Amino acid sequence: MKQAVVIGAGPAGLMAAEMLVAAGLHVTVCDGKPSVGRKFLMAGKSGLNLTKAEGFGPFMDAYSEAKKPLLPMINAFDADAVQAWASDLGQEVFTGSTGRVFPKVMKASPLLRAWLVRLDQAGVQFNTRWLWTGWEDAALAFDTPDGPQCRTPDVTVLALGGASWARLGSTGEWAEHLTGKGVTLAGFAPANAGVSIHWSDHMIRHFGAALKGITLSSGPYTSRGEATISKRGLEGGGIYSVSRGVREGYPLSIDLLPDLSVPEITARLTKTRGKISLKEHLRKTLKLSPAQIALMQEMARPLPDGLRALARVIKAVPINHAGLRPMDEAISTAGGVPLKALDGGLMLKDVPGVFAAGEMLDWEAPTGGYLISACLATGRWAGVNAAEWALRD
Repeated sequence: MKQAVVIGAGPAGLMAAEMLVAAGLHVTVCDGKPSVGRKFLMAGKSGLNLTKAEGFGPFMDAYSEAKKPLLPMINAFDADAVQAWASDLGQEVFTGSTGRVFPKVMKASPLLRAWLVRLDQAGVQFNTRWLWTGWEDAALAFDTPDGPQCRTPDVTVLALGGASWARLGSTGEWAEHLTGKGVTLAGFAPANAGVSIHWSDHMIRHFGAALKGITLSSGPYTSRGEATISKRGLEGGGIYSVSRGVREGYPLSIDLLPDLSVPEITARLTKTRGKISLKEHLRKTLKLSPAQIALMQEMARPLPDGLRALARVIKAVPINHAGLRPMDEAISTAGGVPLKALDGGLMLKDVPGVFAAGEMLDWEAPTGGYLISACLATGRWAGVNAAEWALRD
């Protein structure tokens, strides 16, 4: 029986293992942590957004410049296939109002448990606390509880994640092992990250407040959603979706009233103010929340006297920030193995017999189901092609 080793036990690695064992290979999954799927379980704490139910074209647009190479992989395991896969594991799913798809239990642990049972029954072996340390000649080398170990499989799939949430296993330390084999990598960078802001004291009372119904913009990236004011800055899906623009150096702004035009806002502000404060006038005439007003005063003080000029500020509050939060806090990372360094089956051109999948590849997408979908799809694609490569004789 041909031997396969999968290094990394996240969604991409587990999906690759499932394809390899289904093809008749003996599969060993190795992971440096004491248990598998740690980042997958962390994602489940916010509901486990598996995929997004929308047209295939808009779905692929979320992957920007990586959509062309990823297209055949996601086409082979699209949003409908992800939902069917979850259902086959006994997990009913539902689609929210924005098209995001979640398990009805709104957590990852039941899905992961069912998946591990299926893999175990298929004969997949799991070696936890096996930390990959690179190659020794042609063999894969590991630090294990029983000391150094080496394995020389017929085929290998790497699914080691990116370089964020190191405590969950995605350290990016694998990069030096691949560069040692001559693979030129793209540098890691935070993706889907919050922004750092040094708030003045008057913002303390608003920590934890949500800015809802806003539109965020940074260069070519725009998101209609919400953000949360935190002690460290701004967090949340809306800000994550435009964080790439911040990373690329574009200014960041927030439209507090995206459904109203400047003339419409100006007209509302012309209502008699009387003796009430500007803050109260904004609340009454525009229904701005205390947190929205505080953000505007924090970022655009002193506010202009003219009503039209004030309306323009409301439509584009400039966010003065100190850049993105550290990479290890980012939900995902850009950078890693360039897709051009892989053949059409995701095998490394410089290391025959070694395939790569998941977040360690150089692609990025916003949150909203796109991340897990692509990890599953690339893991499946790598597993299928790795099995074909190992069995081709």
